[in-house]
Amino acid sequence: MTIIAVRPFPLSFQALRYVVALAQHRHFGRAAKACHVSQPTLSSQLRKFEEDLGVRLFERTNKQVALTPAGERILEHARKALEEMSLLEAAAQAGRDQLDGPLKLGVIPTLAPYLMPRILGPLREACPRMTIELWEDLTHPLLDLLRNHRLDAAIIATDLPDRDLTAIALFVDPFLAALPPSHRLASAERIREADLARDILVLADGHCLAMQTLNACGRKSAHRGFFQAASLDTLANLVAAGYGTTLIPAVAAAALSTRNVVLRPLAGAASRTIRLASRPTFPRPQALRALEGVIRKAMAGQP
Repeated sequence: MTIIAVRPFPLSFQALRYVVALAQHRHFGRAAKACHVSQPTLSSQLRKFEEDLGVRLFERTNKQVALTPAGERILEHARKALEEMSLLEAAAQAGRDQLDGPLKLGVIPTLAPYLMPRILGPLREACPRMTIELWEDLTHPLLDLLRNHRLDAAIIATDLPDRDLTAIALFVDPFLAALPPSHRLASAERIREADLARDILVLADGHCLAMQTLNACGRKSAHRGFFQAASLDTLANLVAAGYGTTLIPAVAAAALSTRNVVLRPLAGAASRTIRLASRPTFPRPQALRALEGVIRKAMAGQP
């Protein structure tokens, strides 16, 4: 009898996540950030995984990271394995209610402080066994976390850039003009977006609201001076101090109306559409539908 020894290697689903992240970002630093680990950790784990497999997955140079032909083939299986792992975890809870357990939810910063207080209480009443694990970040990092199965869903305010995810519209969030009380337009009943273009202030690069504000006012760049506001709260303070004007989403109007700013409706129809993004194969669709229903009900009487 001939005995053939087969050398086993430990299949690490974490290593598969690193492979998918590096293939997507083609940069060790960005891939490590997306996986919430240090760059040395990601690099060493990938090298060990390649050694276990006995094949190089990535070609590394000083300027770029590229998949090898073997890496291209294994990447497809890695993605499928991660998806199957997600389904396996869900199957382990098959006897439990889909509304039982944590829901990892990402929300953009121009929504989280204003939307979440409106929905967390009603959601707790509607789904008492479901908890929200909240992650606040900009749109692109949230979508990366969603693709890498670190989030279950994300609430965003833009169209999806790719077809690997799916999204449903939740509500339309109109923009309001925010002006200092001494501004020449502060007494107008409605403000034309173009009239704000001369001294419009926007959030720092990376916030989708910044580009939406500029597009609404017909500008390619903003009047910023030395300021790079990272939040609507700071932006409202700049307006109150007389440094310019801006557009505020209606969802934030109640929280920001206590500042020394004047809020006025716009003559045009400038707005943003708030969407719930998820993976098409997410195994708890009832949890997403429950979240959708609570948000729609909470925002039915906007603002």
